[in-house]
Amino acid sequence: MILDETLVRRLVTAQFPEWKNLSISPVDRGGWDNRTFRLGEQMLVRMPSDAKYAVQVEKEHQWLPKLAPLLPLPIPMPLALGHAGEGYPWPWSIYRWLEGESAASAHIADLSYFARDLAQFLNALRRSDATHGPKPGPQNFYRGGPLTTYDAEVRKACEILHNKINSDLALKIWDTACATTWQGAPVWVHGDISAGNLLVRDGQLCAIIDFGQLAVGDPACDLVIAWTLFSGESRELFRATLDLDTATWARGRAWALWKALIIAAGLTNTNAVEGEHCWQILDEILADHRNKA
Repeated sequence: MILDETLVRRLVTAQFPEWKNLSISPVDRGGWDNRTFRLGEQMLVRMPSDAKYAVQVEKEHQWLPKLAPLLPLPIPMPLALGHAGEGYPWPWSIYRWLEGESAASAHIADLSYFARDLAQFLNALRRSDATHGPKPGPQNFYRGGPLTTYDAEVRKACEILHNKINSDLALKIWDTACATTWQGAPVWVHGDISAGNLLVRDGQLCAIIDFGQLAVGDPACDLVIAWTLFSGESRELFRATLDLDTATWARGRAWALWKALIIAAGLTNTNAVEGEHCWQILDEILADHRNKA
């Protein structure tokens, strides 16, 4: 199935004819789980690329309007919920357009201030009322759930990579983290705090997008960016601004380790940038563990 402007035009025309004459164009870095198109000047269309991502649509429509007033930075605001049609089999969304460039490519004026602002956002998200929020599970790839879900993958990856990395140290980091659990009540987690989901304007963090993996549970999964984007002073300021214990940081490090390992070992589909970047992330994780030991 081809997700392109032609399909989007047919869906919008059939289901939201009031917007049928607006321009439609694909968004650069439109995402892996979803394809994104700009609709006119003020909106975007977001279309799941697979059934396993389609289950996230209604969750975003239910919870994002409730969370938005509680957070210090803009997040996507759903405007309309589309349904299957025109040969497209899943629900889809129209959102308000958020200005900004992906942090994966944008100039960031000061990475430490950027880290602080992100940590403050995560603090606010974590402290928002999580009553009746969605639990982790296969629908969000267990973000917010137990690390042990991915134990077999980590061990297989370490076996594949044993001649390329210090697999004994990697397993020590993993096992130490898996021996801990979140001791508080379940809290909101974004689930995919990555550079591609952070928007930058005038060098500053200006919005957080892609809440498809939103859940309530253990906040450790939202710490991965400490090793994928931050380092040195920025990582330390990120850590200092977040009010989380050492065990949670150990699990955050392990979440980052899991993702880097399965990419390096070829156990998951990825793009060329992630495929190259995973080795640097592994080096950062192993070195950071030694420094904190």
